Amino acid sequence: MEATNILPILKKRLAFLSGGKDRRSGLILTIPLCTEQTSMEELSSTLDYLLGIPSDKCKARGFTVIVDGRKSQWNIVKTVVLMLQNVIPAEVSLVCVVKPDEFWDKKVTHFCFWKEKDRLGFEVILVSANKLTRYIEPCQLTDEFGGSLVYDHMDWVNKRLVFEKFTKESTSLLDELVVINESEKSNQLDKERPPDCNFLPSLDPETVLQTGHELLSELQQRRFNGSEGGGVAWSPMDDELLAQPQVMKLLDSLREQYTKYQEVCRQRSKRSQLEEIQTKVVNWLEGPGTEQLRTQWGIGDSIRASQALQQKHEEMESQHSEWFAVYVELNQQIAALLSAGDEEDLVELKGLQQQLSDVCYRQASQLESRQNVLQSAHEFHGTAQDLSQQLDGLLGMLCADVAPTDGAAIQQTLKHLEEKLKSVEGSLAGLREKGQVVMDQMSNQTTWSYGKDVPIENKENIDHIQGVMEDMQLRKQRCEDMVDVRRLKMLQMVQLFKCEEDASQAVEWLGELLDALLKTHIRLGDDAQETKVLLEKHKKFVDVAQSTYDYGRQLLQATVVLCQSLRCTTRSSGDTLPRLNRVWKQFTVTSEERVHRLEMACSFHTAAEKVLVQTSPEQGDLPVELEQETYEEVETVGKALLDRLTVPVIFPDGSEQYFGSPGDMASSAVHIRDKMKLVEDRKLTLHEEDEEDVEQLQYDQIHDQDKELQDDEELQDDQELQEVDKELQDGDELELETDTQKS
Repeated sequence: MEATNILPILKKRLAFLSGGKDRRSGLILTIPLCTEQTSMEELSSTLDYLLGIPSDKCKARGFTVIVDGRKSQWNIVKTVVLMLQNVIPAEVSLVCVVKPDEFWDKKVTHFCFWKEKDRLGFEVILVSANKLTRYIEPCQLTDEFGGSLVYDHMDWVNKRLVFEKFTKESTSLLDELVVINESEKSNQLDKERPPDCNFLPSLDPETVLQTGHELLSELQQRRFNGSEGGGVAWSPMDDELLAQPQVMKLLDSLREQYTKYQEVCRQRSKRSQLEEIQTKVVNWLEGPGTEQLRTQWGIGDSIRASQALQQKHEEMESQHSEWFAVYVELNQQIAALLSAGDEEDLVELKGLQQQLSDVCYRQASQLESRQNVLQSAHEFHGTAQDLSQQLDGLLGMLCADVAPTDGAAIQQTLKHLEEKLKSVEGSLAGLREKGQVVMDQMSNQTTWSYGKDVPIENKENIDHIQGVMEDMQLRKQRCEDMVDVRRLKMLQMVQLFKCEEDASQAVEWLGELLDALLKTHIRLGDDAQETKVLLEKHKKFVDVAQSTYDYGRQLLQATVVLCQSLRCTTRSSGDTLPRLNRVWKQFTVTSEERVHRLEMACSFHTAAEKVLVQTSPEQGDLPVELEQETYEEVETVGKALLDRLTVPVIFPDGSEQYFGSPGDMASSAVHIRDKMKLVEDRKLTLHEEDEEDVEQLQYDQIHDQDKELQDDEELQDDQELQEVDKELQDGDELELETDTQKS
C-alpha cells in the first residue's frame, strides 16, 4: 500500500507513529480519537499502512498503542480497541486508553478490558494523561500527552511521499536503464540487427538521482541531530522506519546503470548522422504514432470507457513526446549539418528538415484535436452518468412509499422532489450542450495519412451521443409523469392530514361546547319568559354543536375516502371517530338534561305565575278546582326540579358530571324555594280570606233568614188586618143594606 493511495486519510491523522519507544524498545502507535465520528474503515486502512513500515525485527518487539479517548465517546474507544484484535493482535503488547477525568467512570464498569485479556491477546489499561508516564518515558511521548517528543505529522507525510516516490521512480528507472543497456549490448553483438535508438527512459535519471541525494541528506541530518539530543527529536523517519540502507542501495544501483546508459548514448551519437536522420524520418512517417492516430477514433460508451481511452491517449502522447524529443534533437543535428555540410547536401537536408517539421506539427495538431474530443466526450459521459444517477435517485424517491408524519413533512418532501426534478432538467440541458460540442468537434476532426487529410467516419459516435440524449429525455419524461402522479398523491395526503387535523379540532370544539354547557349554561330563569328565552338560546346552541358534529363526521368520511384513494391501508381515523361519538353522546345526554330542566322550570314558573298573577285583585279569583290543581302543580314540579338539580348528568360510559358548581346549583335551588314559599304564602293568605268570606256568608244567610221570617210575620199581620178590615167593611155594608132596607 502506498501513501498516495490513502493520502486524504493519512492527512486526517487518525493514527501515527511518533518515533517514540516504550521501555521494551517497542514502537509507540498513537490513535488520537476526536469529537467527530471516526471511520473505522479509514482507521483500519491507516493502521494497515503504518504497520507495513517497520521492519520485522522492529515488529517483533511489539507495539504500545495509545488510544486517546479524551475527546471521544466510550463506545468508539471500545470499538477501536476491539478492532486492534483483528488488525494487529499478535504485534500489540500493551494498549493504553487515555480517558477523561470523570466521564467514563460509570460506563467502564460495564466492560472491563482486563477481564478480556485472554480473548483480546493483549493487555488494555485505562489511564489518565498525567499518569501515562508510569508506562512510557516522558521523552518518548508527544506534547499532547505531556511529553517532550517533537512530532510533525504533515512533515512526516510529506517525507513519506518523497520516499515512496523516489523508491517507485528509481526502481522503474533502474528497470528501464537495464533494458536499454542490455538492448544496446545485444545490438553491438549482432551488427545486422538495427539498434533501438528511440527507446528512452520515461524519467530523467538526473532528477531522480538528485531527489535521492536530497532525501538521503535529510535522513542523515535528522538522524545526526536526533542522536545529539538537540534540535529535532527522534522521529519515525529514522532508519528503522524508512530504511536508509535501501535509499543508499537504490542510489548506488541507479548511478551504476546511469553511467552505463550515458556510455550507450555516447556510442549512439557516433553513428552516422545522416543515416540516423533518414531512418528516424522514415520510422516517424511509417511508425506506430501515425498508425495509432489513424485507428483511434472512438469516444467510448461510458465514463469508464472514455477514461480508458483518455489513458490510452495519454500513453500515446507519452510515446509521441519521445518522438517530439527526437524531432528536436534531429532538428538540431540537421541545423549543425546545414552549417557544416556541402552545398549538394543542403537541398536534401532542408527538404528533410521541412518534411520533419510538417509531420511533427501536423501530428501535434491531431493529438490536440483527439485530446479535445476525448475530453469533451469524458465530460459528456460524466454529465450523462450524473444525470442517470439523478434520475435513479428521483425514481427511487418516486417508487418509495410515502409515509410522512404531517403536512409539513409532505410539503418538504414535495419541495425536495421539485428541486430534484429542476436539477434533472438543468443536467439534461447541460448534457445536450456538451453533446452538441462533442458532435461539432467530431464533425471537424480529420486525420492525416501519407500526406492526405482523410475525414474520420463518426456516424457511430454521433448516433451514440444522440441515443444517450434521447434515452435521458425519455427517462426524464417518465420521471416527470411520475412526479405529477406523486404530486397529486402528496396533495391528497396534505388534504388527508388537513381533514384529520380539522376532525380533531372539531372534537376539541365539541368538547369545549360540552364544557361550556356544563359550566356556564346553568341558569333556569327567574320567570317563564326568561326560561323560554333560555330554551331558544339552548336550541341554537345545540344547532351549533350539531353542525360541529356533522362537520367532524364529514371530515372523517372524507378521510376514509382519501385513504381508499391513496390505498393507505395503514392509516385510519384512529381514535378520532370514537372520541367524536363519545363527546357527542355526552353532549346529547347533557343537552337533553338541560332541556328537561328548562322545561320543568318553565312549567314551574308558568304555574307559579298563574297563581301569583291571577290571584291578584285585578285578575279576580280562580275557580276552586283550578286553584287547587295549580297549587299542586307548583308544589310537585318545584320539588321535582329541586330533586333534579341535585342529580348529576350520567354519561353513557358511566361517568358523572354536575352542571356548574355546587354554589350555582344552590343559588338556583334557593330561587325555586323562594318562589315556592311565595306561592305557599299566597295560598295561606287566600285561605284566610276564604274563611272570612264563609263567616260573612253564614252571617248574611242568618240575617236573610231573619229578614224573611220578619217579612213573613209582617205579611201575616197585614193579611190579618186586611181580613179584619174586610170583615169590618162587610159589616158596614151589611148595616147599610139593613138600614136601606129599613128605610
